Amino acid sequence: MSPMLDARTLFPGLADKVFLDAACVSLASKPATDAIQRFLDLALLCPLDSSTHHHIFMDEMRSAARPAAARLINAQDDEIALVESTTHGLTIAADALPLAKGDRILTSDLEFMEVAVPWVQKKKDGIEIDVVPNHNGEARVEDFAASVAPQTKVIAISAVQWTNGYRCDLEAFSQLCRDRGIWLVVDAIQQIGAVPLDVTKTPVDILACGGHKWLNSPFGCGFLYINRDLLPLLNPTVAGYLSVETPPGGWGEYFQTPSITPVKDYAFTSTARRYEGGGTANYPGAVGLHASLELIQQLGQQNISEHIFELTDHLLAGLDKLPVTIATPRSRESRAGIVTFSVGSAEQNVKVMQALQEKRILVSVRYTSHVGGIRVSCHFYNSSEDIDRLLAAVKQAL
Repeated sequence: MSPMLDARTLFPGLADKVFLDAACVSLASKPATDAIQRFLDLALLCPLDSSTHHHIFMDEMRSAARPAAARLINAQDDEIALVESTTHGLTIAADALPLAKGDRILTSDLEFMEVAVPWVQKKKDGIEIDVVPNHNGEARVEDFAASVAPQTKVIAISAVQWTNGYRCDLEAFSQLCRDRGIWLVVDAIQQIGAVPLDVTKTPVDILACGGHKWLNSPFGCGFLYINRDLLPLLNPTVAGYLSVETPPGGWGEYFQTPSITPVKDYAFTSTARRYEGGGTANYPGAVGLHASLELIQQLGQQNISEHIFELTDHLLAGLDKLPVTIATPRSRESRAGIVTFSVGSAEQNVKVMQALQEKRILVSVRYTSHVGGIRVSCHFYNSSEDIDRLLAAVKQAL
């Protein structure tokens, strides 16, 4: 049995449905839920010799997700912060970057609203947003380059667009930003887990990725990557005791020291961890995320990507035989795991989606700036039989 077919057995949610909606919220795997159950047993019983050690051990379990996320994108461990979601990470980015009144943000009209919302909130501080129109469903670097103004300080863009699955030329955006002295902030949630992204080969300044889509970890935990060269320039927005450098002997010994006092000059960590909440966090979410990331590494990101492309190629070939319009670019370089097609109006697309759902075939309908349609997400746990069932059901619905 191939590794991908074998992986299907780890997703019990596939037993009664064709699940093609990872771009919305993916299924969790047994390794992830088993890891969380082990954590819950620990929380239930406190088997360690003291609750202090119990607390420290839980912190260590959570921390294991950082190096796992770093390996996923070929980053350094100290460039990773654990966050609640992509939303959380992008908000941290908007608050931390040293911007001033009159500075401008450049983004696309294809974006999911959360890519824009943190910057919209900054308008009260005099930060302005310039929106680059899409070109036939693509966010093209040349259009961004033509829109750069002297006051442009940030380009905020998704690696893969959420409605039609367009994967931007991130290397070209990276080069543009380096050439013009602009910070590049990337929403990578629709790419990572489907198509590899290496930040040493494609430098970005800040990258946010929630766990609940292509990482198959719907537990309220994701990660934020901050390029270590940028860290000294940022403005930390929160601080807690875990934002402070760990004292000699560890926190257990420190809290037993009679002479400690709350008001002092603390030495804060200089790593990306400085941008976490700094206190007790989402332990189960991080434990589930760690297990999910380990599964992806075991399967191999290149293996996953090739499997996904084979499925999407098969889907595109089948859709070409039906009276539909395909909104997703054809070339592999310009897509990832999403294929979006339309049977006509938005209302007609919703009716087809509902007909598919009645057959327990789960897809979504998504639009922004009039780009979108019926969105199909092909992940590593899907099979060619899933695609065939989808195509047959669409044909019947039409």
